[in-house]
Amino acid sequence: MKSDYPILILCEHLEVSASGYYDWLNRRTAPGPRALANQTLAQQIKAIHAQSRQTYGSPRIVDELRKQGYRHGRNRIARLMRQAELCGRQQRRYRVQTTDSNHDQPIAPNYLAQVPKATAPNQLWVADITYIETREGWLYLAAILDLYSRKIVGWAMCQHIDTSLVLKALAMALLHRQPPASLLIHSDRGVQYASADYRQALAQAGLVASMSRKANCYDNATMESFWSTLKLELVYRRTLHRGRRHHSSHNIKPHQILVFKILGN
Repeated sequence: MKSDYPILILCEHLEVSASGYYDWLNRRTAPGPRALANQTLAQQIKAIHAQSRQTYGSPRIVDELRKQGYRHGRNRIARLMRQAELCGRQQRRYRVQTTDSNHDQPIAPNYLAQVPKATAPNQLWVADITYIETREGWLYLAAILDLYSRKIVGWAMCQHIDTSLVLKALAMALLHRQPPASLLIHSDRGVQYASADYRQALAQAGLVASMSRKANCYDNATMESFWSTLKLELVYRRTLHRGRRHHSSHNIKPHQILVFKILGN
């Protein structure tokens, strides 16, 4: 259109100033320092978002940039993410019940609420079970986390949620860590952790059982946070297949390798 009419006439009819038009044109052809910085930052954001498997939102990208030595405001990061149509992974709401506390097995006291924080590894462990959806049905994952190092010290997977599942996770933890007697291991009140076989395994290893009070999820908050990270970053964005065998020591399947990467054992 500007080839047919003078710029001043077009600006007058569009109700914009000629100086404003030329400023806009100069910014397009010769971006200023701020625009160039935003372009570089946008590329960094895209790279971090891709490395996170499209799970990081603006808060975690801000944290990651700060680890790399860059300090940017969260609002700026959020604006550039919106412009690039990037967003973090939202948590699913559906939950499978993994805790069956309606049983007549003995319930251990809540010692975890009474002891000080761990000052070294192999003092306080927490155990829990979660679920992973596969095309063939639910796969159950039991794990034990060291409250000092925040590392998973034992884990096992099975298509059935029973005592053998938690016993395999315990066996791995004992094998790899060889903890001292009197180590405190905390869990919920589920029948798997209250069973005679599990209590016997703890006694043989010299470990002290501790259990949450009914409807009290705060004791296992660290474990719940780990489950959330595991699922958001490694499970929800994939369709997993369930193999014939699922346990912690051999015949590891492709989906187990996926979980294995974050469990760190």
